Amino acid sequence: MKKSLIPSPSSPFPSRLLYSVTPYNKSLSSASCSSSIDETTSTPIPNPEPQNPIKIQTFQKHISENARLSQADVVETLLSHFNDPRSALDYFRWAEKQRGFVREIGDSFLVLLHILVSSHYHHGSARNLLNNYLSSDSAPSGGVLVQRLIDCSDKFGFRRNPRIFDYALNGYVRAQRYKDAEDCFYALVSRGVIPCVRILNNFLHSLIRTSMIDEARGLFGGIVSKKLSYDCATVNMMMCASLREGKTEEAEKFFLEAKRSGIDLDPFVYNTAIRTACMKPDLNVAFVLLSEMKEKGWVPAKGTYTHLICTCVGQRNMIEALRLKDEMISKGHPMNLVVATSLMKGYYQQGNLNSALELFDKVLENGLSPNKVTYAVLIEGCRVHRNMVKGRELYEKMKSAGILPTVYIVNSLIRGYLQNQLIDEANKIFDEAVSDGIANVFTYNNLISWFCEGGRLGDAIRVWDKMIDHGIEPSVVSYNNMVLGNCRKGFMDVAAALLSEMAEKNVKPNVITYSMLVDGYFKKGETEKAIAIFDSMLTLGISPTDVTYNTVINGLCRVGQTVAAKDRMEEFVAKGFAPICMTYNSLINGFMKEGEVNSALAVYNEMCETGILPNVITYTTLIDGLSKRKNLDLALKMQREMRGKGIEMDVTCYNALIDAFCKRNDMNSARELFDEILDVGLSPTTGVYNTMIGGYRDLYNMESALDLYKRMKNEGIQCDLETYTTLIDGLLKVGNIVLASETYQEMLAKNIVPDVITYSVLVRGLCNKGQVANARKVLEEMVKKSITPNVLVYNTLIAGYFREGNLQEAFRLHDEMLDRGLAPDDATYDILVNGNFKETVSSNGALSV
Repeated sequence: MKKSLIPSPSSPFPSRLLYSVTPYNKSLSSASCSSSIDETTSTPIPNPEPQNPIKIQTFQKHISENARLSQADVVETLLSHFNDPRSALDYFRWAEKQRGFVREIGDSFLVLLHILVSSHYHHGSARNLLNNYLSSDSAPSGGVLVQRLIDCSDKFGFRRNPRIFDYALNGYVRAQRYKDAEDCFYALVSRGVIPCVRILNNFLHSLIRTSMIDEARGLFGGIVSKKLSYDCATVNMMMCASLREGKTEEAEKFFLEAKRSGIDLDPFVYNTAIRTACMKPDLNVAFVLLSEMKEKGWVPAKGTYTHLICTCVGQRNMIEALRLKDEMISKGHPMNLVVATSLMKGYYQQGNLNSALELFDKVLENGLSPNKVTYAVLIEGCRVHRNMVKGRELYEKMKSAGILPTVYIVNSLIRGYLQNQLIDEANKIFDEAVSDGIANVFTYNNLISWFCEGGRLGDAIRVWDKMIDHGIEPSVVSYNNMVLGNCRKGFMDVAAALLSEMAEKNVKPNVITYSMLVDGYFKKGETEKAIAIFDSMLTLGISPTDVTYNTVINGLCRVGQTVAAKDRMEEFVAKGFAPICMTYNSLINGFMKEGEVNSALAVYNEMCETGILPNVITYTTLIDGLSKRKNLDLALKMQREMRGKGIEMDVTCYNALIDAFCKRNDMNSARELFDEILDVGLSPTTGVYNTMIGGYRDLYNMESALDLYKRMKNEGIQCDLETYTTLIDGLLKVGNIVLASETYQEMLAKNIVPDVITYSVLVRGLCNKGQVANARKVLEEMVKKSITPNVLVYNTLIAGYFREGNLQEAFRLHDEMLDRGLAPDDATYDILVNGNFKETVSSNGALSV
């Protein structure tokens, strides 16, 4: 019968069991160790495991009640039961509970571990012991534990079993003591103990799982640099970790290095490699890897096909996407919802919304349930193709299926309705989104942006207020939209207040904010404020974009400071700004408006010398400016140069030249250009017709002018105020008062409101025909409609009354003019004093005296 190592609980205190072994000789291996025992006091121990060469016998020795167990006592007892790991473990557990026993990773614990790992029946016990001890606060660092294990094996003659070191490393990993695990790893490697691949993979997996990817990367680097073995699972883990951080190049590097190193790669690694290529994206590499898989007889995973198909769709390669879909199905993988949704997107991006909708119906027939993403893709497709009826139908179907709309879907619908000018429908969806708590700042921004772009600032403010009331914090885009809306309305004080509010709300203005404010101030003529805002932006460290630079240059040109604009451009160029055609066009236009033709031509030459090609706007600006300054020869030279460079004239350019010929009374050349507009496939605009009608009017050729007028109406081209004013002026000049009156009434019937020029034409024409009384009625009509007569109108009437000899009424009109705050000019006094009245007609039909 086996003698128990653990004293009976009936004893008043446990007997102390002592064992003796032969003195340890370090020159001998554990296999050659032996011990002498006393036959008479020995108790045999059953040994179900293979016999160890060490022979141990026991003897019992009584101890006093106050005696304490020491580490040496426990070690001695454990060594005596090397051949009976179970009894050794039971004894150690008993010893742990005894008075005075210090629970630590000392010799007794380490000896027990060596004993347990020597028997494959007790590996689990050794592993559990280490896991429990290493999870405690008193556990030593990784390097210390490795040294103690090695010292113990050397001290007591144990073989260095790699398993015990694997368990130690894994214990630290399980306890999430990753720094100690790392120390343990390097301590083992430095002592020639190599952890097994499975343990290292577990370490890497734990690091990656806890998002310690940099640490995993460092550990793998250590494995590679130490030339330790790793396998395909290691490679796959590291590749996946890299992809989690979007580092496709690194993932690809891991794959290629493993391939070069002769690692036996499996389908999982190839699937990940294909996913890597798709993420880059590099379809050529992906297809090469796919071919390699097929050559090895492997069937790519469903996820691999999914990645490939989605990437093909993303690259707008629907032919390959559909081929891969068919191949996937032929390999036994049914089409999944992700693939179907991706193909729907590919169809509508190709302009084939019908095929996308047909695929959606097929998905339903096959028993797949579309999700939010599927509906989002199709509704966005309907928005792109302006099929909002189908988009709304899908929206309702989604809701009836119990799928709550996402903010992306709601925003897509709102954008679609706005693009189609269906503001009521957009508002309905918006109100639903707000009511359901779905609307976010992007939802509000969609409407605010649309209203501000369309000049409906009041509606934009209404949406803004609702956003604030619902606790949605405006973004920089929200503020930029409102700044734009106010700038376009000329409400620069409000726009500036919004900028201040952004600072108070800790919303950082960006370059777009400042660029819009600069543009707004320039358009309002507040140049100093525009420059101050620009300088403020620079002070805040916000780098201007090319748009900002061009805004400053164009703004200065617009307010007549083109020389300053040119200086600014050179300053900007020194900072890295690259002027574009639009930049030079602004300068050319500015100089032309200021009458600086030579400066404009110098800018044009500089533009060509720097290699920037002029466009149709460049030449139109030059031709128009030269024509207006009666330099038609140079304008025609520019036209020839323009055509020599293959730049087609647009309608505006044609109109500039037609106007120049009209001013020279060369209506034949003007008519040739007019007909050429039609020949080249362009359509004359209202402005072109007005120019031609004005040209014929100046030659008193009202028959040709009226023919063009009739042609305008027949072709559905809108007649505007200038059209009617020019016709009325011409008809009155040729004495056709009746037709002039009919034309005037036709204009009024079309709700075209006369302006001061129109009234000036009427007054002048009637006075010239001796109908001063009717001319006076025109003046009264002007006053009645709150249109302030100008000096020209009064001069014309005064001259009319003067010619009739009605000096009293002439001087009365002079007094009335003074009462209205109008200052008589030299022409007025020339009429009153000398009776002289000289009239001319401006280019737009207005009279001058």
